[in-house]
Amino acid sequence: MLSQYVEELEQDPFEVEEFIERLCWRTNNEIGSDQFDPDLLYETFVETIKDMKILQERQQRKCDKLEEALKEEQAIFVKAIDKFVAKHQVSVDYFHQLDEKINSVAGKVIHLGEQLQNVNMPRSRAVEAQLLLNHMAEFLTPGPIVNDIYSDKSKLYEAADIIQKLFQISQDLPAQRFANAKKKIESKYDDVEMQLIEEFATAQKMENIERMKELSDILSQFKGYTQVIDVYIEQSQATTYGGRDVFEGIVPLCHKHYKIIQQVFNAPDKVISKFILNIYQLKINQFVQTKLDDRKDENKYLKTLSELYSRTMKLSAELQEFFKGSEDDLLQKLTANIFDRHLATYIEVESRTLDAKCQVELKKFYETKNHQKKQIERFQELRRDMQALIGSRANINIAQIEDYGGETFLSEELAINLLQQSSHAFERCCLLSKETDLPRNILKLTDTLLRYLLHEHCDYALDLGLQAIPIAECKSVPQIYFFDVAQKCNAIVHLLEKTYNASVIPNVIGTPQYTDCIQKKRSYLETVENKIETGLERTLNAIFGWVKTYLSSEQKKSDFKPDTDVDTVASNACLAVVQYLNPLIGLIQKTIDGENLAAVLTEFGIRYHRVVFEHLQQFQYNTAGAMCAICDVNEYRKSARVLQSPLVTQLFDVLHALCNLLLVKHENLQEVCGGETLNYLDKSVVMNFIQLRSDYKTIKISNSLKGISDQRMV
Repeated sequence: MLSQYVEELEQDPFEVEEFIERLCWRTNNEIGSDQFDPDLLYETFVETIKDMKILQERQQRKCDKLEEALKEEQAIFVKAIDKFVAKHQVSVDYFHQLDEKINSVAGKVIHLGEQLQNVNMPRSRAVEAQLLLNHMAEFLTPGPIVNDIYSDKSKLYEAADIIQKLFQISQDLPAQRFANAKKKIESKYDDVEMQLIEEFATAQKMENIERMKELSDILSQFKGYTQVIDVYIEQSQATTYGGRDVFEGIVPLCHKHYKIIQQVFNAPDKVISKFILNIYQLKINQFVQTKLDDRKDENKYLKTLSELYSRTMKLSAELQEFFKGSEDDLLQKLTANIFDRHLATYIEVESRTLDAKCQVELKKFYETKNHQKKQIERFQELRRDMQALIGSRANINIAQIEDYGGETFLSEELAINLLQQSSHAFERCCLLSKETDLPRNILKLTDTLLRYLLHEHCDYALDLGLQAIPIAECKSVPQIYFFDVAQKCNAIVHLLEKTYNASVIPNVIGTPQYTDCIQKKRSYLETVENKIETGLERTLNAIFGWVKTYLSSEQKKSDFKPDTDVDTVASNACLAVVQYLNPLIGLIQKTIDGENLAAVLTEFGIRYHRVVFEHLQQFQYNTAGAMCAICDVNEYRKSARVLQSPLVTQLFDVLHALCNLLLVKHENLQEVCGGETLNYLDKSVVMNFIQLRSDYKTIKISNSLKGISDQRMV
């Protein structure tokens, strides 16, 4: 058991609770898992505790032995470490002695070297001066130079060093006395310089960076060093690096050659600047001018100009990492030089193109409608009103109403096309305009958009829509199309607002042009809103003018004063009116939105009530007729509830209560008039309705109206 306990106690981690659980489990298994013997469990715990004490004593003895062995080993190692420390100290002392001897020898060597250098420098200078004098003597001697050092390519570096020094010396010689020698030196100087440049070009073609670096260092002492840079740039850019699209390969090309330039030239930043300058002035400038030379199609020209300018600006941003310090704006200047003559006339071309596009879009739209745009006459509205007045007085129809079969001549698709064209123009304007000119240019394009979209399209359609509205009190059922005109016009205005807020306002806000942009739009929109308001007014006049005329002609007196009892149902005239008005209410709810919807429905309901109210006051009613009138009012009231206007609902509820006065017994009139619905009404209105009863003269003699009449007098 002790070995088993050791295994369990050495588990990592050791859990006391698990150990006790296993011990209990083993004890229970011996007597059966379904029985429990506390005495046996107690004995097991006692025996286990004894075993654990024995195990503890054994482990303690082992620990004591190990600690004694550890102390012995520790003493041995301490003695060994002491010996090593003593040896290390001896080695350190030897090292310090050796370091002092080395420093002493090094000082003597340096001193000796300085002495040797002081002796050798004058000698080497004398040798170099003698060599230069010998070469100078050759140039002073009449006749050609015969020294093979200038013709042997293997001695080119030596010849370059000599001729460069002779050239510097010759600059200080008197011109009259040494004119021939100076000419010979300058000629040979040019020959050697040209050979070095040719060697540099050959090394570049072979991509020999080390030789290019050597030649560049030598040529940096010559006056024609810039020619080396020009040769490098010319050869580097000789091959096409973008195919037909010059922009594609420029950035990789610059990165590739900048690594070489850093290895070859002493001033790599200036060389890469000239490298890029050459790309802009030759490659990009030529590419851009070739693309923009064709200006026959101005729309294509603008797209190309915008694309090329955008790509050039993007290229400049990518290449800006090569420019530091005073050259930060060099690329912007180069870009401006390339596009200056095109940007100077840009806004005129853009404005002219947008104007032409809008004209074409409008022309195509009206052609699809087979419509020739008319000139709206100044006094056409007055003439129409006069014709309507004469027609109503003379009972003839002389007003010519052209409704175009319900065509609104408004198109959201056309509006979207115009707005898209304008949005493209605004984008180009933001890209191609100077910061100081941008607000003015945006305002100019905005004026074109507003003129064509609101004036030429919406205003014109509203004028046609106004002319198509039937005159008031017409005898035939009026065809109402103006609600569709108003709906489409509002939809177009919403689209305009989105474009305005996205493309116009952000570019003019905070500038004097901001007020102009807002005022121009407001001026056009006020004209549109006024015409829509006028159209809705006339439309309601036409609707309820016809309702009034129809009820006057179709409603029979016998409907409300039948000689015999009839079924209490709504009259035919009422049903016809309701059948006509219900679809119109649905049309209004479908075509008008926002706050305008509630206003139009309320006005519709008020006029609806007025026509019915005035119509009902033209008849006398007996009991059966009063029932018919109440049925009519119920139909009208049910129709009016769809308007969802509390005011209109209240008006028809009051009208229904007034119609009840035509039906109740005369003894109950005073009680009904004092009810909640009629109590606040002017008593004259109540009396006017009571007078419509066929038995009014009879009840007037009685005392039934006394209270009402007295209140009216008060």
